[in-house]
Amino acid sequence: MNHDQRKDWDTYFMDIAYMVSTRSRCDRRHVGAVLVQGKKLLGTAYNGAPSGVPDCSEAGCMISEEYELVIQDGKETMVKKQRCIRTIHAEQNLLLFTDRIDREGSSVYVTDEPCWTCANMLANSGITEIVFHRPYPKDTDKVRAMLEQVGIRFRRLDTYQPPQETITAVEN
Repeated sequence: MNHDQRKDWDTYFMDIAYMVSTRSRCDRRHVGAVLVQGKKLLGTAYNGAPSGVPDCSEAGCMISEEYELVIQDGKETMVKKQRCIRTIHAEQNLLLFTDRIDREGSSVYVTDEPCWTCANMLANSGITEIVFHRPYPKDTDKVRAMLEQVGIRFRRLDTYQPPQETITAVEN
């Protein structure tokens, strides 16, 4: 990057979200989120176990198995999914550690597209925009439709390149 060139705001805030994600101790995925009002950073959060509780790197993942009906090649199939329930998602932590007044009219930059539960919570949080990088296709359609209904802008930075030092073997 040329010395005179500055990063655009989307890149700047997404870089911060990725730096925040490096605090995560989750073995499956490191996720970071930041709250921004205008150009002012108001809060950061990452995914992990509740404070004071051993995290996945210490106690192992707390796996919950669920069955999901999936349509593949026009045929309904039951697929077993595993997910860790020890971890509080980055978006949820961001909501827990920021004030409603700061969220009003703000944007959330998050390394990963929010799941349905996080999108639902963000929809009621006062924010007006969600900007993400890595897709989460499982929930995209219903999340996009719901956020459109409530008037929250939802954008993916698909050409964004995260800082190399923030990428772990977990995400590669």
